[in-house]
This record gives sequence, structure tokens and C-alpha cells, in this order.
Amino acid sequence: MLQTLIPSEAMHQTKGLLIDMDGVIYRENQLLPKAAEFIHHLIETSTPFVFVTNNSAPTPEDLVVKLNHLGIHGISARHFYTAAMNTAEFLAENHPCCTAFVMGDAGLTLALQKAGIPNDSIRPTYVVVGEGMQSTEKLSKAHELIEKGARLVATNPDNWCPVKKEVTRPGAGALAAYLEASTGQRAYFLGKPNPYMFQRARRLLQRHTEEVMMVGDTMETDIRGAIEVGMQACLVLTGSTRLEDLSSYVYQPTCVLEGVDELLEELRGSGTSSSRLQFLSRVTASAQKKPGAKHPDQRSEIAYPRPRPAMTK
Repeated sequence: MLQTLIPSEAMHQTKGLLIDMDGVIYRENQLLPKAAEFIHHLIETSTPFVFVTNNSAPTPEDLVVKLNHLGIHGISARHFYTAAMNTAEFLAENHPCCTAFVMGDAGLTLALQKAGIPNDSIRPTYVVVGEGMQSTEKLSKAHELIEKGARLVATNPDNWCPVKKEVTRPGAGALAAYLEASTGQRAYFLGKPNPYMFQRARRLLQRHTEEVMMVGDTMETDIRGAIEVGMQACLVLTGSTRLEDLSSYVYQPTCVLEGVDELLEELRGSGTSSSRLQFLSRVTASAQKKPGAKHPDQRSEIAYPRPRPAMTK
């Protein structure tokens, strides 16, 4: 049986929010219901929040522009913390004089530069893998550098990421797995669910761990990471996790909601206990169903033509 708090009880303890984006705020470049209103409410009430994403490709400035186009205004680069930033901070803190051969897009390259980590294609300390399509030549170069002694680091463990309703793309975890297989070296993964990602993002909120809630749609990254560091974790069902999936996990979210529209109601104090209790009873009933049984009320935001492998290892 799922052990969950009624959302209003969880929100009473919350002083700051970490928020995933894809599957929580938008899907396929379309805002999810009340997402803009939800963020504007946080701004108006001076509630600290930070968007946390495993996507290492964009810079915070890129993400500001993206959300502005979608109708979310009043945010700045300080509201974003990416896996690229997390990786750069980790390397700079643990190995201040290191160098890196970078396999990733602008977000990763810029984050490493800001952290004072030079690019090195001759004898780097690390091969750093992020999002982005890589040429065979660059993969061969990374393989060669790892064989010469470079250590393998990835911005996140995601083997795949959703793009559209029936389309996914390879993630940084898949590229790291390729190099793990070719070199025999194990990669170290930053980003969610690594506790380092959650603790560094929490510091941006200037709140204690128990005062922070992670709002996410993915059990393997958002919810697992939050629970493991002692944060509250709100799962929304507008992304990659289906209601019946919850019974497959040892760890469970603090609360489960249909989407940020319901979370907005809770923040405003307009959510009703009876409706939340009814919803949680549906979650519990679903968890007792035979694995694979479809909950009649569950929306299919992502329908794949074949079963997907695990998002992370």
C-alpha cells in the first residue's frame, strides 16, 4: 500500500520547490494546464523555486527564452539549475585543476568554462558526456582518451528522453554506456537522482532539506533522488509515470497529483481534502492491481509502440 500524505499536509511543511520541466510544466512545447498560472503564483507569493533539469544541452538563458515563448514570464537565469551546471560544480569542487574533453552541446561547454575547467583534446583529466548527437570520429577520440587514462563522467544517467508522444531520443546515459562498453571503464553520473544534484539545487533556495519539495513526473530520477536525500516528493501524472507504475517501486512519493493545476489549488488553499483522499484511494487501489493493468482514469501522455527499457540503470 502506498504511504502518502494528503497534499495539503505536505504543502504545509514546504518552504521552497524544485520543479522539473518536461512533463511537469510543458509537453512537446505546449504548456500543461495552469502551468503558467502556477509559476506566476510562486513569483507573486515570493515562494522560492528552481527548475531542475537533467538536460545538459541548453543554458539557463536558453531556458528563460523557451519559457517566455510558452507564456511564462518574470523568470531569470537564476531560476534554473541544469545537469551541466551540476557536473561543472562537482568537477571544480573535487578536482580544481582538472581539464575535460567535452561531448555535449552549448549548455555543457559553457558551464564547464564558467567553472574554470579548460577544454583538452590531448590528455584530459575527464571525458565529460552530455546531451547531443556525436560523430563517429568524436566517439573514437573519446574512447582513445579514456584508454590513455581520462576518467568518464556523464551529466545524467538517462538512457532515453521523451520528445513527442511516440518519439524519444537517446540520452547522455546511452552515450556513456557506449563508452563504458568500448573501454571497460565505469562512468560516474551526475544530475538526478544523484544526491549532489538535489543538495546543490536546494542551496539555491536557501532552505533546509525537509522544507523543500521536489515536483516531478519521473520516479527513477525526480522522486528517487528527492526521497533519498530526505526531501518531500510530489509526483504529477502529466509526464512519463503512469498511475499503475507506482506499485513497481520500493520508494514512494510523498503525494501524488494529476498535475500542477492541482498543486496550484493546494498552494492557494482551495484544494478539498475529500477529493484528495478520493484520489489517493485510487492510487492505492491501482497499486494492488495486477502489474500492467490499466487504470481506467489514467491519461496516456506517452504511448510507445514497444516497451521501453529502464530510463536509468
